[in-house]
Amino acid sequence: MGIAVIHTYIWYMYVTLMREDELCNRFNFIVASRINATLITKNPTSVKNDLVDRFMAAGDNTTPSLYFLPFNSGNDGHWVLVAMDLSRLIVYYLDSLSGDWSKYPNMKKTVDAAIIKFRTKKNYRNRKDITWIRVQCPQQNNSVDCGFFVLRFMRDIIALNRIDIPKMVWNNNLGFILILSDISSNLLLNHEYVLFS
Repeated sequence: MGIAVIHTYIWYMYVTLMREDELCNRFNFIVASRINATLITKNPTSVKNDLVDRFMAAGDNTTPSLYFLPFNSGNDGHWVLVAMDLSRLIVYYLDSLSGDWSKYPNMKKTVDAAIIKFRTKKNYRNRKDITWIRVQCPQQNNSVDCGFFVLRFMRDIIALNRIDIPKMVWNNNLGFILILSDISSNLLLNHEYVLFS
């Protein structure tokens, strides 16, 4: 799945689920085109600073909220979802191929460094280490649906207004069917054109 589809669906979720609600204060998005494995390899400091700037722009981050980072492993690779709760120093890792963050050590190092730098800039005490949690989530049964699963994870979390992700329960089929329906009916049939890349 191309990054344009990811970005378009994020916009769609904002418009349909969040715009008129307090949800826009609880859920934030990191632009996937600016934070991915290729960019982290080329310039990790720049990526870290982009993350810090995004955290700073969103406010004080003292109440639980999530930052969604759809992360791509590079070269049209695998999509995973990284959801960061800056107030509780928790990072949730959702992978539809049941992997963990050890596959992407540079991503983990960059995310951790950005959270620590953000908290330092805000004069928050770094009261403990950052906790990474691998979330048990629905699994894809092929090698191409990872992007759809990342979109589904974000949509389900927002629709249920859940910050505490590990306590979520997914219906293995319903959410995926709904997300495909959302994409086809609301983005394509209503003449809201999508640039596929």
